[in-house]
Amino acid sequence: MSLAIFDLDNTLLAGDSDYLWGTFLVAQGLVDGNHYERENQRFYDDYKAGRLDIHEFLAFSLTPLATLPRAQLFALREQFIREVIEPILLPKAHALLAEHRERGDTLMIITATNRFVTEPIAAAYGIEHLIATDPEERNGQYTGRVAGVPSFQHGKVERLHTWLQQHGAHLEGSWFYSDSHNDLPLLERVAHPVAVDPDPTLNDHALAKGWPILSLR
Repeated sequence: MSLAIFDLDNTLLAGDSDYLWGTFLVAQGLVDGNHYERENQRFYDDYKAGRLDIHEFLAFSLTPLATLPRAQLFALREQFIREVIEPILLPKAHALLAEHRERGDTLMIITATNRFVTEPIAAAYGIEHLIATDPEERNGQYTGRVAGVPSFQHGKVERLHTWLQQHGAHLEGSWFYSDSHNDLPLLERVAHPVAVDPDPTLNDHALAKGWPILSLR
């Protein structure tokens, strides 16, 4: 049995759930539209360019979790999943996951997007194991801060290493599917790295390394 790891945004999804959550909040009139939309786009552009300051981004993106009532947050998330995420779930992603299940592989999503947004998406794909950036909670409320190491770039490697130790698992025969050059630190460590609808930098790297390149779109 091997570990089959999947990035989420623009890999298993035809879009970026973190960015789309931000645009959803703008559309609902729950954040300052002009400012939030401008900053959301800036951070997304920085991510694609490989220069994202993850802590600056998280200070921005986790703030609504702390400022909106918890019951409202969960109702909003249900609406977001139904209206925004379900239309961008990919049939070919379901088929790829089914292939790994048939082999008896352990499936995992590892994503920089926070757990509040991604937990129901992992459930929609039937994936039990999720490593995501964890929003800090105190006394049943989100604080707007991050708990622990964000699962971004080398942080994904660190978080996965911790998970492997906790579960007595290993990376022998492992797979990792991703669209982003931000995931090169982890792609370089698995037995079977796969570029999925890759960005130009990852596409060039995959070609140079002889890695498989596939599309789930």
